[in-house]
Amino acid sequence: MRVYDFRSDTVTKPTPAMREAMARADVGDDVYGEDPTVNRLEARAADLLGKEASLFVSSGTMGNLLAALAFCERGSEVIMGRQGHTFLHEAGGISVLGGVAMQTIPNQADGSLALDDLESALRDPADYHEPVSRLIVLENTQNACGGMPLSAEYTASVGAFAREQGLALHIDGARIFNAAVKLGVPAADLVRSADSVTFCLSKGLCAPVGSMLCGSRALITKARRLRKLLGGGMRQAGILAAAGLVALDTMVERLAEDHQRARFLAEALAELPGLRIDKCSPHTNMVFLALEPAFGRNAVEVVRQLAERGVLVGATGERTFRLVTHHDVDDEAVRVCAREFARVMRS
Repeated sequence: MRVYDFRSDTVTKPTPAMREAMARADVGDDVYGEDPTVNRLEARAADLLGKEASLFVSSGTMGNLLAALAFCERGSEVIMGRQGHTFLHEAGGISVLGGVAMQTIPNQADGSLALDDLESALRDPADYHEPVSRLIVLENTQNACGGMPLSAEYTASVGAFAREQGLALHIDGARIFNAAVKLGVPAADLVRSADSVTFCLSKGLCAPVGSMLCGSRALITKARRLRKLLGGGMRQAGILAAAGLVALDTMVERLAEDHQRARFLAEALAELPGLRIDKCSPHTNMVFLALEPAFGRNAVEVVRQLAERGVLVGATGERTFRLVTHHDVDDEAVRVCAREFARVMRS
């Protein structure tokens, strides 16, 4: 039985072109800065995001952690959305490993953080009872808000606010290219006002491993040392970086196909009794669903029944789901998913 996996775009497999590039990769010792393929990837990523330099890291979680550690000393504070990935899904690493407090404020319906809320969250640097505000973190696309893309204009306003207050701005851009494709602008425009940005190679871009942290040369020099401290220094990492180069060259524009399939899937599922589309999705490649109150089963039961039929989806709550389209989800997968959801809802 073929399995159709809608749980996340992290389940994507490397393409044949990536596997070929990995097999032929020219490698060296990256800790010494001598891996030519890693060096090419870092230069390419920095150029695409409009930053001076970048660093190849094992994951987006590591990239976000490195940015926080680079900008914040122990006892300082990061301000972020309470629905942000860094707060919800990164094991509290900023606090556990960096001694940096996390203050959360509400995400608006569009995923943004209101400037008034940011201002209210600022600490008084003269009050030694409080941690010192050092960094603001935005997420783009905003996963838990339906995969919502944040505009260049909004991000610029937060960047200007951060500069006025003497804070840095980091963007968790795990899916920044989904935002760029959706909004029809270069990714660099979406992060121009940010001091640093991470993006994932291993989600919609299909590379098997890795993320990039981009920023100033000074930041990346500091982050490189911190990466070593965290055990993230890799040796002949060009084997992995080769897939990242193929991803950046071949997989960005095709993200529009994932967005289109998400719309088709949402339209089909919205017609089923007992289901409703949640979070006004899809905005990009994520469809959020909720069971109507009158429907007798919970999300875990529905997920189990779908899995028995070869369709994997993620439960995000007692009565809610998230479905994610990606390179390995084709038109047939969308049709099968809608069909099996219908059968389970009727059963």
